[in-house]
Amino acid sequence: MNKPKQLTFPWNTINKSSLEGFYSSEDNLHVVSILKDKTFQDDLFIYGSKESGKTYLLQAMCNSYSSDNKSSLYIPLKKAIDYGIEIFESLENIQLICVDGIENVISKIEWEKAIFNLINKTLISKSRLIITSSEDLQSLNFVLPDLESRLRKIESYELTPIQDKDILDALKYISKLKSINLGDKEARYLVTYAQRNISNLVHILESLDQLSMEMKRKITIPLIKEVI
Repeated sequence: MNKPKQLTFPWNTINKSSLEGFYSSEDNLHVVSILKDKTFQDDLFIYGSKESGKTYLLQAMCNSYSSDNKSSLYIPLKKAIDYGIEIFESLENIQLICVDGIENVISKIEWEKAIFNLINKTLISKSRLIITSSEDLQSLNFVLPDLESRLRKIESYELTPIQDKDILDALKYISKLKSINLGDKEARYLVTYAQRNISNLVHILESLDQLSMEMKRKITIPLIKEVI
């Protein structure tokens, strides 16, 4: 029986997240370069606020492993909690396990123990763990001291949201990557009048692309006005 390359759980959806598709500002170049480095196989603890791109990067890492014919699993703890700690059973042989949002298990002792045990098992099996949090480790108050102790031994990096000054460059980068013809004037209009966070802008960009194809029109400022 063939071993699955990317396990399926109720929260899994098809996504096109890729490491190349992640716009790296200067602040994030180091952590993204580490994720792209296939010779680097150490565990990682990545923390950052909402809109920093943690979930995107974890999904991109799973896709990268899958394309290399390696097994991977993405676990968003906020959703996984509804399914019980049994989801952690027999995961230690998966080559990459991405645990998203460890802050969601704070004060849930059974979940803290489950993640502590997962870390111990993967240390033995040599599976790779990438864990994210909305806060740095010093700000997390785990009930289980042993879990905090284990996490402190993992390399830690901060991921920062795209700064306002980089939003325009990020939008141009993503539109080019997606082969969407977005002119400079239209891009400036979009970042000026739409909500200035990258996830919202990408959603608008994809809607504009779909609409322009359906209407057989270029992406223009009047078209942007129809969408935003």
